[in-house]
This record gives sequence, C-alpha cells and structure tokens, in this order.
Amino acid sequence: MDEALRSLTERVRNESGGSAGCERLLATDDTDELVSVLTAPGQPLWAREVAAFRLGVAGDRRAFEALVLLLNHRDPPRCASAAHALARLGDPRTARAAAALATNELRVAYALHPVRLLVELRAPEAVPALITTLERRLTPHDPHRRVALACVEGLGALGDTRARRVLSEALAHPALAEAAVHALAGIPRQR
Repeated sequence: MDEALRSLTERVRNESGGSAGCERLLATDDTDELVSVLTAPGQPLWAREVAAFRLGVAGDRRAFEALVLLLNHRDPPRCASAAHALARLGDPRTARAAAALATNELRVAYALHPVRLLVELRAPEAVPALITTLERRLTPHDPHRRVALACVEGLGALGDTRARRVLSEALAHPALAEAAVHALAGIPRQR
C-alpha cells in the first residue's frame, strides 16, 4: 500500500467511524460502484473522496471533477490525496485546472497542493502559473509563505529560464532567500 492510500485509509476510517460502507469502498474493484458514489445524492464527503481517489489512481477520468473540487478543499489532507490521484489520472485537463487553482487569489490559502501538482506534472502551464503566484506572494507581510516557498522550490525544480527574474526578486525575502539561491543555481544562464 502506498503512503497516500495508507494515509487516506486511516483518515476516512476515522471519519466514517469504521463503517462497513467505508471498508466496502476501500476494497471494491467495481469502478461503476465507485462512480455511483460520486453521482448519488447524500453521500458523505469521505465516501466521495475514497471513490474519487480510487478512480483517479486507476486512471478513470470520471473522477476528474470530484478530484479538482477536493484539490481546492480547505482540509490539506484532502487536497494532498486529490493531488496524488490527479497526478496519476492522466487527464489532459489536470494541468489547466491546477494552474487555475494555483493562481486564484481568492483561494490562495489552498494553493499549496495545486502548486506542487503543477511541478509534478511538469506541464506547459506550470512555469507561468508558478511565476504569477510567486509574484503575488512577494508583497510585504504576505501570509502565504508556504505557497511562496513551494513556488520557489518548484520553479527551481522545473529549471526554466523564465523564472530567473521572479526568483531574483525572492532573494530579498528572508523566508525565501535560501530556497531562491538553490533554485537559481539550477536554472541555466541565458546567453
């Protein structure tokens, strides 16, 4: 069992009170049963999350919308499990959705996992979205330093020369300076 599934399993077992329904969803291989949980009214959030996660890691694109909603949830463990599943889903819409969530200023408090997902996907949308998100975080007293740090580290991992300017600006921010130095070291010099 991989770490993401183990973490999800422990969390939803607690949320469901160890219900038989939870165990059934965790064990079933019937994708139609999982899809029915996503579409049936009145399903608890933990059940929808299990169904979406299991479908996502199986590559079933019927989970896409539910996973994107979970990626933008206020509960970080739900965001993490959704990001894990979306990275394995293989849906071409994923990068665009993650970029939209990462750059949405109204939801920036929940942008950490979309930022990390963009880096993992290495999609064309990743660098522009991370640059935009980081630029907005470089204001004095911005409360979203974890998001800013994820952008700095992600831009360094992606190694795209377009990030050089914003990473140089990040050097002036003590909470980001060390990561920005490392990120800049991994970006090739323009000739």
